[in-house]
Amino acid sequence: MTHVTALIAEDEALLADNLRAELARLWPDLQFAETAADGETAVRRALALQPDLLFLDIRMPGLSGLEAAQALAEDWPDAGKPFPLIVFVTAYDQYALQAFDRAAVDYVLKPVQPERLAQTCARLQDALRRREQPQAALPALASAIDQLRGLVANGALAPAITPAQAPLRVIQASAGNTIHMVPVDEVLYFEAADKYVRVITAQHEHLIRTSLRELQPQLDAQRFWQIHRGTIVRCDAIASALRDESGKLTVTLRGHADKLTVSRLYVHLFKAM
Repeated sequence: MTHVTALIAEDEALLADNLRAELARLWPDLQFAETAADGETAVRRALALQPDLLFLDIRMPGLSGLEAAQALAEDWPDAGKPFPLIVFVTAYDQYALQAFDRAAVDYVLKPVQPERLAQTCARLQDALRRREQPQAALPALASAIDQLRGLVANGALAPAITPAQAPLRVIQASAGNTIHMVPVDEVLYFEAADKYVRVITAQHEHLIRTSLRELQPQLDAQRFWQIHRGTIVRCDAIASALRDESGKLTVTLRGHADKLTVSRLYVHLFKAM
């Protein structure tokens, strides 16, 4: 292995410096890109630099580490370098860590312990060596998507709705001095738009001041499918799903001209019966 590069995403500078110093001690040949202090910057730099390794803090401003990994899995170029090996840096409790174990994603706890980090480095080095073998079973990106899909299934990407909460029935969308009461049953899809969410019905478009992350747990997961990190669609509003020659999936809606892209992370939702 030569010229292995790593990108650290951590919003606390002291913790980032400590992690970098420990990694440099344990892995002297490891080369570092400039540290990213938030999830959006981590995604931009990772797409531009295509490092071999990513150390992502779970809780960062803007995109979390998990959301940054999801964004990279969706946007990683097909013709680029292999998808980076990801290590999540987390202060989560043991219950949350079980999700990482089941998804076979490596993690280290904060504050980082040298002994645990040494184990992680050994695993990463072994994984990089296995990648170089011609008989490698799974492409790196496909493997990462399977792992991230496991985190989604285990509720690590978003808080689950509690039994006491009934799914949302009406969206209250304000426009000037008017509040429009939009039945959720009429919503075709929700789309993230900066600090807002676009609410699309057959005849109208509304804006609500919330994030898709906050809205998703309030929706009926059986009816509303996340198909992209920025899109949630009512499944019975989907007319068809078309896969192009490159394997990308696009859905069309009943009674609406918009076409929605399905990211790599969610193509498994669309299987012929």
